[in-house]
Amino acid sequence: MSENRVEVLTGAAVLAVAVGFFLWAGQGHSFGTAASGYPLKASFRSVEGITVGTDVRMAGVKVGSVTDIALNPQTFFADTTVAMKPGVDIPDDSQILIATEGLLGGAFVEILPGGSPVNLGPGEEIVDTQGAVSALGLMMKFAGAKDGEKAPEGAAP
Repeated sequence: MSENRVEVLTGAAVLAVAVGFFLWAGQGHSFGTAASGYPLKASFRSVEGITVGTDVRMAGVKVGSVTDIALNPQTFFADTTVAMKPGVDIPDDSQILIATEGLLGGAFVEILPGGSPVNLGPGEEIVDTQGAVSALGLMMKFAGAKDGEKAPEGAAP
């Protein structure tokens, strides 16, 4: 009977630690899909590496998250909606781009604020965008091949 009691207590302790870790990991993060704040829109040529829930950062600080991504059938661009935290005002001449956290790091959306005294309102669009940069394209440039130029067959890179 004492072995069962030890097993039950051990299991309860493991469960308590798991729940505690889950709560600790979730501090400051929203587990739901509902985002508070105001929406802004942007259209990108490529949103490679970005999904719903991806961080939106300004100066390295999280100021929002991506809430919607859809292909625009007229422009063939990815129309994206981001939810900004209340109180974070974005000048209307700001730039929004897709950045990476390093060579093999994850992608995030970065806002580079402009200098305009006029701020974007809810639902307005950030016009100055820069999509994701292709890692393969960068490696080809680094290896010496120019855009549109194929290396001769059998040639060393």
